[in-house]
Amino acid sequence: MKYLVSTMLSLLLGSSAYVHAQQAADQGDQSFEAGQPLGVVINGEHTPLSDNVKVYGAIVNAESCVYDESRDLIVAVNRGADQDEAPNDGFISLINHDGSVHTARWIGVNRNGLVLNHPFGSDIHDGKLYVADRDGGTDENTPTVSVIRMFDMETGAPAGEIKTEGSPGFNDIEVAEDGTIYATQTSAGGQNPDPSTFRVFKITPDGTSTVLIEGDPLNLPNGIAIDGEGNLVVVNIGNKDVLTFSPEGELLKTEQSAQAGNDGIVIMEDGTKYVSSVREGGIARIAPDGTTELIATAIPSAASMCYDAGANQLVVPMNTNNALALIPLEN
Repeated sequence: MKYLVSTMLSLLLGSSAYVHAQQAADQGDQSFEAGQPLGVVINGEHTPLSDNVKVYGAIVNAESCVYDESRDLIVAVNRGADQDEAPNDGFISLINHDGSVHTARWIGVNRNGLVLNHPFGSDIHDGKLYVADRDGGTDENTPTVSVIRMFDMETGAPAGEIKTEGSPGFNDIEVAEDGTIYATQTSAGGQNPDPSTFRVFKITPDGTSTVLIEGDPLNLPNGIAIDGEGNLVVVNIGNKDVLTFSPEGELLKTEQSAQAGNDGIVIMEDGTKYVSSVREGGIARIAPDGTTELIATAIPSAASMCYDAGANQLVVPMNTNNALALIPLEN
């Protein structure tokens, strides 16, 4: 019955109002709870949706996604409402390969012990989901500060956080095999961003944050990935550059995407890169020899995409369009 009431509240009130109604309903229950796959609870027993029913939705201002190999599902990271509209409104959905909903709110069905304010980039490493979140921003007098939050991939429960006081917010993140986190800071905000605030941070497993790369050739850096040789690849919003750096921050190579305004990057095992343009809507493929071509166009707000290995497709969150775009790849 609780699940049915929660679902009705979500549909009737929308994301932000739903969260606050759910918080009020949870006051007597202080334990963290992960969401169940779509279905109903009757007499305390959860019954999943029948196989002949497809439900689409559960996406609210999604910025990034990541493929969960263990579940064979897409993990969609939803920013929800802005902090000054509804603090702590972020949540995580589990999505099937065809875009239908598996679990509407895997993380975020209640807020007991959960803080997930306005999440951006994400990655999975060593059984944890890493999310680039931020605190503050509840009003114009409260500055934001970057916080990377971790969640247990088995239970969904919070599993630690790392705050970087020197950054107002990370955009995308990538976690290396040794647990080192690399994060882009697109800028410090404002109408005319200061190029000295275009940064890539390095966060060691013990939580120490340092600036690894700063300023030129970064130009509003956004997406970040690690290639097969362990190098960092960063895409810029401000131009077409796709930049490859060593783990020490040395620029090794500059390639060109098909469009500027880039947000997401996916690197395949053979070295092929896919780049999404949040401003111009295209998906570019950069072959290992540097040849570039557009494989999809006019996707509104094509954000930080991921590769869905279970279906051999790109999954592109569309920010305020509240949707995911699916792009099958050739075998």
